[in-house]
Amino acid sequence: MLGIFFRFVNLDKKVYWGDEVYTSFRIAGYTLTEATQELFDGKPKSIEELQEYQQPHRNRGVTDTIKSLALEDSQHPPLYYIMAYFWEKWLGSDLAIKRSLPALISLFVFPCLYWLCWELFNSTPIAWVTVAMVAVSPFHVLYAQEVREYSLWSVTILLSSWLLLRALCLKTKLSWVIYAATLPILLYTYLFSVLILIGQGIYVFANEGWQWTKTRTAFLLASGFGLITFTPWLFVVANNLSTIQSTTSHFQEKVSLPSLFQMWGFNLSRAFIDLDSQGRIVEFGNPIAGIIRVILVVTLAILVVYSIYFICRKTPKRVWLFILTLMGVTGLAAILPDLIFGGIRSSVSRYLVPCYLGIQIAVAYTIYSLMSYQEIPPTPPLKRGSKHCRDQALPHDNVEAQPLMEGGFTGRITSEKRRLLWRFIALVLISGGVISCAISSQAESWWSKYGSYYNPQVAGIINQHQRPLAISSGYVPRVLSLSYLLNPKAKIQFVAEKDITQIPDGFSDVFLYRPSEKLKSRHWKQGNYKIETVYQSPPVFDYLEPISRSSEIWLWKLAKR
Repeated sequence: MLGIFFRFVNLDKKVYWGDEVYTSFRIAGYTLTEATQELFDGKPKSIEELQEYQQPHRNRGVTDTIKSLALEDSQHPPLYYIMAYFWEKWLGSDLAIKRSLPALISLFVFPCLYWLCWELFNSTPIAWVTVAMVAVSPFHVLYAQEVREYSLWSVTILLSSWLLLRALCLKTKLSWVIYAATLPILLYTYLFSVLILIGQGIYVFANEGWQWTKTRTAFLLASGFGLITFTPWLFVVANNLSTIQSTTSHFQEKVSLPSLFQMWGFNLSRAFIDLDSQGRIVEFGNPIAGIIRVILVVTLAILVVYSIYFICRKTPKRVWLFILTLMGVTGLAAILPDLIFGGIRSSVSRYLVPCYLGIQIAVAYTIYSLMSYQEIPPTPPLKRGSKHCRDQALPHDNVEAQPLMEGGFTGRITSEKRRLLWRFIALVLISGGVISCAISSQAESWWSKYGSYYNPQVAGIINQHQRPLAISSGYVPRVLSLSYLLNPKAKIQFVAEKDITQIPDGFSDVFLYRPSEKLKSRHWKQGNYKIETVYQSPPVFDYLEPISRSSEIWLWKLAKR
């Protein structure tokens, strides 16, 4: 219930940041190039005029949505964007409505995760502990409220994984057909789903031993069907590799290895606890905050590493190998290029959704096993060709409690102290998630909003004036992100650096929003105006180097000399 509540509360409160603006361009059927050409005409635009580029357009259909993705953003397959197009076409384009679609989709994570854990462990308590942990995970809640495809990706990952395990269990044609039918949905949700399919292939082949089996043939036929249906979009991706490289080039910026490790630790911690809007896990405003952060991150990292070790020791190969392949293929695909060539790809948490899901399954299994009266016995291997998988698994839910003994493990019995310790750990993780979600739900910005983080402060200053004008030569999605927070009386003017000659009449106050150096110096200091600093931001992330250490002046005001 808390997980559902946090996914829908204050949907329209947080900043509608640049990537979400991108999504709205696609839904409206515009390419960024088209929108830029039309907006940079030197004329002030009202908020209503700007919104024409952010909602389904009367003269553009769903085919224009697909075309805009194919031309400029082919790393994002079109399934979610098509869904969002019809969602807004039918219900409207208010901010809460835009975000209600991914929030609604995210609810399907709960049953899919439950079924997957039941298939892995045949245990209702383990399945519920995992669902509870993900329900109040601040990472999953944060991206369930973002107008992007990440909540749909989580659902399709879990659904295809569960159906794969069912097909491996039942070994019927119908089970393989159902699994195959989910693969186009998975692949057309997110390009990194190809890595999920590779991981599933590694799992099937490694789990089947050295002999060629009908299971391998069935998997190849199913995965082949999925890849064939995805081939048209793969051609689109291949033809636009240069565009993809240019739009993702900022992830190639090099940082030191300690900074990269620090980012990994912080991202890992946010799956469980995230109390600071600037991405520093906790914030107290005193010197000991850094020490608390380090202790928290290291403790959670140890918990995750131990959980992976524990699940490898206590479960059969078919269980631990599945979790490792779920996490490992996507994780290594992001981490290895950063270690070899440099970059921050592996620091982008939304790329690592499969890793988070695998980690949380492992942690939930470990916690429930060690806080129970009796240690969970390992699930036995399933017999080939069995009709019902669950009939052969050990019924964990019906294990009778046995007297507890002090001094660690005695046979399969967990000591009372160890049991209480792990119950305390479970309480801390669940409570930390609830508190994190409660704090985040009341915030206007959070660390995931990146380049739009300080827009509420900027908009608050502009909205204090009667007829304000904001001039910008900058990145269009970033400026349109600001427009969602401005009053209707405000207007925005996009100008090329060489075109501005004079300030339009009829405005009480004129601002420059994140202007380039040329725009600040070339046109105003030579005229009858002076520029004054209005708002200078502190750095959003204080642990990155050299990307975000320096502060930036976000807003200038033009005043007559």
